Amino acid sequence: MTVTPIDLFASFIHLQQDGRAHAEQPVFDTERDGWQVMAFHVESDADLHADHWEVHPDADELVCCLSGGIRLVLRPEQPGEGAEEIRLTSGAAVIVPRGRWHRTALDAPGDILTVTLPRGSRLEKRAAA
Repeated sequence: MTVTPIDLFASFIHLQQDGRAHAEQPVFDTERDGWQVMAFHVESDADLHADHWEVHPDADELVCCLSGGIRLVLRPEQPGEGAEEIRLTSGAAVIVPRGRWHRTALDAPGDILTVTLPRGSRLEKRAAA
């Protein structure tokens, strides 16, 4: 096997159950087994699909702010509760519990990295404010 550099912003890394890892085209496949590592350069909220909530029912998600700044917003779990916001700056990370609806918003352009099990993941359009 030839060992070569991988452009993390042009590939997703798939970590398979059998211990193998490989890079593929950046397609988020909600039917895929195995963990997925994704890196994104973000310039606007559109780069983060900030207009959608997302949930990963089969695994936690690691969200890392490599540079810039983002806010992770956790949707209220009970009616009448407010959303919880967690600010991440360069070098900070958070683990979103499995099954917790969340979204991201941009505070400053930069780079983020996420790791999750995509199987069963869903997006839901945010209601207009």
